[in-house]
Order: sequence, then C-alpha cells, then structure tokens
Amino acid sequence: MKLRQLALAATLAASALTGALVSTSALAQAKEQFFPVLVYRTGAYAPNGIPFANGYVDYLKLVNARGGINGVKISFEECETAYATDRGVECYERLKGKNGGATVFQPLSTGITFALTEKAPGDKIPLVTAGYGRSESQDGGVFKWNFPLAGTYWVAADVLIQHIANKEGGMDKLKGKHIALVYHDSPFGKEPIPLLQERAAMHGFKLSLLPVTHPGVEQKATWLQIRQNRPDYVLNWGWGVMNSTALKEAQATGYPREKMYGVWWAGAEPDVKDVGQGAKGYHAIMMQHGTEKNAEVIKETLTKVHGKGQGTGPKEEVGDVLYMRGMMSAMMAVEGVRAAQERFGKGKVMTGEQTRWGLENLNLTQAKLDSLGFKGVMRPISTSCQDHMGAAWARVHTWDGAKFTWSSDWMQADESIIKPMVKAAADKYAAEKKLTRRTPADCQS
Repeated sequence: MKLRQLALAATLAASALTGALVSTSALAQAKEQFFPVLVYRTGAYAPNGIPFANGYVDYLKLVNARGGINGVKISFEECETAYATDRGVECYERLKGKNGGATVFQPLSTGITFALTEKAPGDKIPLVTAGYGRSESQDGGVFKWNFPLAGTYWVAADVLIQHIANKEGGMDKLKGKHIALVYHDSPFGKEPIPLLQERAAMHGFKLSLLPVTHPGVEQKATWLQIRQNRPDYVLNWGWGVMNSTALKEAQATGYPREKMYGVWWAGAEPDVKDVGQGAKGYHAIMMQHGTEKNAEVIKETLTKVHGKGQGTGPKEEVGDVLYMRGMMSAMMAVEGVRAAQERFGKGKVMTGEQTRWGLENLNLTQAKLDSLGFKGVMRPISTSCQDHMGAAWARVHTWDGAKFTWSSDWMQADESIIKPMVKAAADKYAAEKKLTRRTPADCQS
C-alpha cells in the first residue's frame, strides 16, 4: 500500500512539475510579440529585396536589444515569397496564426497587398504598406485594415510632377511638354497612372504609357520608342533588374539620365552601382529618407546588433537606401504596437486588432522620431480614422556617379488633388465589395 501511495505521489508530483513547465513555457511564449516577415531573398527581385529584409529584421533585433516594446520582446519568422502573389498569400496563411497570432503583415508587394486586402478584415490583422500598395487605401473610412504609411504612389507621382514643374519654371510651363512613364506591367507599375492622367489634363502635357513586362530585362522596344519620340522627361516606375536595365538602355540610346526620374523603388544602390558613371545625373523621388549612414539608429544598430555578431546582412550595406526603408517600415509597425499598449496595457502583448488601433492613432512627433534615432531621416507622421497614410512629404536625390546626394528640398503632395481621387476610388471599391463607410463610433473602436 505504501509503495502504491509513493508511486501515486510521485506521479502527481511529476504531473505538477510538467504542468508548471508548460505554464512557464506558455507564459514565456505569451510575452513575445510575433512579427511575420515576408521577404524575397530569391528570384529576379532579390538584389533589391535582400537589403530591405535585412534592415527590417535588424530593426526588430535592435528593439529587443533595447529591451523590447515596454518589456515585450519580439519574435519573428521570415517567409520567402520571391515577389510572387500566390506565394505571398501562402506565407500569409501559414504565418497568420503562429505564435499566438500575427501582429501585422507587411507584404512588400503591391500584388500581394491587393490579395491580402480581401483577407485582412476577416482575420483582423493590419497590413502596413509603407510607400506601396493601393493608393486609395489612405482612406481609413473604407480600408480599415490597410495602412500605406508615409506615402502612396499618388504622392510619389504628384511630387515628381511638382519637381519637374519647378525645374521648368512653374506649372504653366508644363503645357506642351511630353512625359513618358516607363512602368513595370503589374499592379505596382500601374498605380501612378490615374494621378499622372489627372495632372496631364490639368496642365496640358502629353503622357505616354510604356509598359515593361516582368522582370524587366527586355526593354529594347520601349527605348526605341523613346529614341523616336524624345520625351522631355522619363519617369521610371521599376523594381529590381528593370531599373539598371533602363539606365543601360538610356545610355545606349543617348537619352540624358538627368531627364530621368525614378520612383522610390527605383533609386537605390543596386539600381545604379553596376551602371556607375553611366547613371550619373539620374534622379529618384525618396519616401522621406535616403542613404543614412550617419543616422543615430544606424550607429546604434552597428553597436548593439552587428557589434554583437547578430547582424542580418553585410555590415557595409547598413544604412543604404533599401536597408533604411526596411528599418523605417519595421519602426512604424513597432510604434503601432507601442501606441496600442498606451490604450490596452503597457508591457502586454497586443493582438492584431489592438495593433490596428495603434496604427490608426499613430503620432510620431519629431521629438519621438529623434529619440528613436531617426533625426534628419524622417518628418512627423500622424494618422487618424480617415487618414491611414499620415504624411505626404518627399524629396529627390541624384546619383553623382559614385553616390546619391540630395537635389531638392522637402516637397508635399497636393492633397487638394489627391484626396478627392482617394475618396472616389475608395467609394468605388466599397460599392464593388458592398462595404459601408465606418461610423464615428467605429472610429473610436
């Protein structure tokens, strides 16, 4: 009898110990904020996708090195999309429920964004599409779960037209000019077209639309048209190998690079380094930041992440354009969680739904940005129920043959033009999907 009692006691003790271990493990897991990381480190767009992914992941590591988000550490998992929409959707489905549930998704592809826009509301997971995605998703009254923070392609296109007008001596000088859009034949490349058509109608310039098929290595016919028609300016809405190919074709055709302007996904080191002096004079609009080797956040990353042997990619690329964009995108998502904690509990893990509230109530003041190490890199961003973008500022940098240097002051997109377009497109989307605009009560939720 005693032996049986001892055995029973031992079993109960073992059970209690196992339960304690499980509870401790679950508690440890529950204290982590899970960030899925959609990347493309393979395929035709890898040279541009890799530095972005490295910057994104390094910032998550830096937040952990700083102690987490009010003590909550970040866990993350990469999933390879190769920039393919179907693979991006597969990654989303595989990661959305892992580790207690996804905090936020950043698709890093306009095509994937279009697909996930249909899924996010049901799953209650916000989408951060900083500088890409659907331009009309700025309208939070319809797109409750989309956040094109810091800029859309309509912002980029509008600022580029303003910049060109400034060079010509005023908006009235655009009349009779010829601007060609060389664009990636995908949802990404087509995004600026409505804004450019609106501006062309307003100012009387001719707009030519020249699509380039994926991945963009075959542009002979496109540049034959440019050589024949000699537009006054060429806008390059490219990504990956398409950008360096365009610059090489411009050089071969004799089209002046100083008349070429890229979108912010067509103005980074991988786009120009293989062309070198042949790309000299090429410009690109920047989503606030540029190459930021001297930013405090970069210095801190080199010390606390790379200095500890935990860097994600080559140390030499830390602070490059796309690396910086990855950091900036990660920072805004993290600050969305921090803002959510202010309402739902500091030091707690936030759900996707709570994080959505934080992103909608984001208030990145200049003092806050400076404290995070982004002084001189970014301007303030403030979102609301109706405005899920939060800022419409950009500037232009130019390749001097060896490096990018700033070539414009800060410029703001003309929201008297953009906002009516956003509302019209959002209303159309709502009608197609049978959605109703959010009520004031919903805006408080």
